[in-house]
Amino acid sequence: MLSTLLVIGGVLVGLLVLLALIVSLSARPQTAARAADGPAPARSWVADAGRPHPDAWSPMATSTSEIPAVR
Repeated sequence: MLSTLLVIGGVLVGLLVLLALIVSLSARPQTAARAADGPAPARSWVADAGRPHPDAWSPMATSTSEIPAVR
């Protein structure tokens, strides 16, 4: 009985440690705060494209200039 509880507790603790490891490794890298007179940060693809990121739930456009039709 006691050994069963120890095994179950050990498995649960192991799962929590594994979850914490996964979360810590998948976190975004911290960006260093730039100085007031430092260079501007690199522009993202959203800024370069001039439009916001597409919404996954919005209906798709019927035509796009990014994927030209093959004829």
